[in-house]
Amino acid sequence: DAAAQAEAEKAAEAQAAAQAQEAAEAQTEAEGEVSAERETRGEEAASRSQERESSEQSTNSNDSVSSSQSASGESSTQEAPEPAPEPEPEPEPEPAAAPAPSGSPKSIARSMVSSYGWSGEQFGCLESLWAKESGWNPSASNPSSGAYGIPQSLPGSKMASAGSDWRTNPATQIKWGLNYISGRYGSPCNAWSHSQSNNWY
Repeated sequence: DAAAQAEAEKAAEAQAAAQAQEAAEAQTEAEGEVSAERETRGEEAASRSQERESSEQSTNSNDSVSSSQSASGESSTQEAPEPAPEPEPEPEPEPAAAPAPSGSPKSIARSMVSSYGWSGEQFGCLESLWAKESGWNPSASNPSSGAYGIPQSLPGSKMASAGSDWRTNPATQIKWGLNYISGRYGSPCNAWSHSQSNNWY
């Protein structure tokens, strides 16, 4: 009986030792899990802290760049010189007035005839026509009809279309007379032919 009791006590001690070892291992394992969880939480916290720092640095950098650009733009705007006013265009010079023909009425007429493309023969016809009409006198007046001047315009006031000095200026009278002949007859020789046939033109 004593031997059996001793064996039973040994068995009980062995079982208690085994239970104590299991409890110790379980506690160690639990402590390891808690430590691992704490490490994981610490790493996560550190990671979040780094992300916040990186985000703040990026924001600060962007603000710095934006501020620099804004300052640069303001500096550029302030330093840009105002454009110089464009000089006013100088007025164009007025064209010089063409010199008035001078000389005898026949020389004036000769210089004007060429501008119509008429030949020397045409001037000969014109010379005969106006010699018959007025004797090339710019003051010639027909008392019966009222015709006036070298070309014997009827009435004389028609020559005002060539110039206001039509009463006294032979060049004005000749200019009007040549335009009349050109428009009515086409040439002095045609006008002279009509005058010879009808005694007027």
